[in-house]
Amino acid sequence: MKKAVMYGAGNIGRGFIGQLLSQSDYEVTFIDINEKIIDRLNSDKKYTIHIVSNDEVNDVVVENVCGINGTEEAVVEEIFSADIMATAVGVNVIKFIAPIVAEGLEKRIAERKPPLNIILCENLIKVDEYFKAEIFKYLSEYAKSNFRDYVGLVEASIGRMVPVIASEDGDNPLTVCVEEFDILHVDKDGFVGNVPNIKNLLPYSPFKFFIQRKLYIHNMCHALSAYLGYLKGYQYINDAISCVDIKYCVLKAGMESACAIALDNDEQLIDLQNFLYKLIYRFNNSALKDTIDRVAKDPIRKLKRTDRLCGAFLLCKQHGIQNIYIKLAIAAAMCFDAEGDDSAKEVQKDISENGFEYALKKYTEVDFSAQEMRSVFVLYNMLKEKSLSELIAYCEKVEADAIVNR
Repeated sequence: MKKAVMYGAGNIGRGFIGQLLSQSDYEVTFIDINEKIIDRLNSDKKYTIHIVSNDEVNDVVVENVCGINGTEEAVVEEIFSADIMATAVGVNVIKFIAPIVAEGLEKRIAERKPPLNIILCENLIKVDEYFKAEIFKYLSEYAKSNFRDYVGLVEASIGRMVPVIASEDGDNPLTVCVEEFDILHVDKDGFVGNVPNIKNLLPYSPFKFFIQRKLYIHNMCHALSAYLGYLKGYQYINDAISCVDIKYCVLKAGMESACAIALDNDEQLIDLQNFLYKLIYRFNNSALKDTIDRVAKDPIRKLKRTDRLCGAFLLCKQHGIQNIYIKLAIAAAMCFDAEGDDSAKEVQKDISENGFEYALKKYTEVDFSAQEMRSVFVLYNMLKEKSLSELIAYCEKVEADAIVNR
C-alpha cells in the first residue's frame, strides 16, 4: 500500500485530507504532538467522520491510519519513505516543523529517492515560498541546489468547513464533524512529476484564482460573519448569518472581493457570485455548530496585509473597486475582545494605550490613506454605538456618493 504522511492531526488533517488520502488507497501516518490523538490513532487504526447538514448525518469510517509524535526521530524515516505528504498545521507552526521536515528531505535528496510532493493546506497566499524559505534554513547546499528535482511544494485551497469534534461519541477524540463539501483544489504547477491520483483532488493552473477565492471570499466572509455575530451576541455562525443585516453585509463584502478577483484573474463575475451564494448557504449549516469564537479567534493573524481582511481590501483598492464593506470587516475585527483570546486582548490593549490609528497600522501593516483611515475609524465607532441597520445606511450612502463622484 502507498504511504502518506499527514503532518497535523487536527480537524482539517483528519476531517478532510486524511479522509481523501485513505480513500485513495494510502496508508496515512499522522504527525502531531497531541499525545491523546496519536495514542488513539495507534490503538484504533481508524476513526469516524460525521458528514452533517441541516437535513441528515452520514458517517464515513477512515481506515488504515496510525500516528507518530512530532517530537520523535521516527518522523524523519516516515518522510523519507513517504509517497505523498501534506501539512495542515497552521502557518504559525511551519517554522517549528521545518527542522525535522528538512532532515527527512535531506535524506531523500541524498539517496535520490523519487520526488516527494507536499500538499500545503495552509491559509496563506504563496505558502509554498514561505515553506521553502523555512526548510532551506536547515538544508545543505547540495540539497538546496537539487531541491526542485526531488520536492514539489503544492499550494491547496481548503474549502471544507471542519469546525468541531463531535461530542456524542463520548471520549473518542478522533471523531470529527464536517460539511459535505470535499473538493481539494491544488496548484498543478507545484507538482514534481505526475499529479498523484487522489480522490476529489483537482489540479488547476494558474492557481492564484483559487487561493484568492478561498481567502478573500470564503475566509473573509466567514470572519465578517463571526465578528458581526460576536457584536450581536450570537454563539454560532449559522445564527449570525441568519440575521438579515449580517447576511446583507457579508454578501456585499463578498461581492466587493468577487469583483476584484474577477478583474485580477480575467474570470467571469457570475461564477464568483454563484460561489458566494452557495457559500452563504453553507454558513447556514446549524448541524456544524461552528462557533463565533472559533472563526473569529486570533484577529492579529486575520488582520495582516497578506490575510483575508486587508488582503481583500488591497486587491479591491488595486482594481478601483469600492470596498466599504471590507473596511467594515476590518473595523469589526478591531472590535473583537472575547475572553480567552490573547490575540484579541493584545489588540484591545494597544487601542486603549496607543489609540486606534496606531493599532490599525501596527497589526495590518497597511499604508492607509488619511481618508481610508478615517473611514475605518468611523465604522469602528459606529459598530460600538449604532445599530447594524444604521451602519448599513451609512455604507450605502458611501457607495452612492462614490458612484456619483466618478
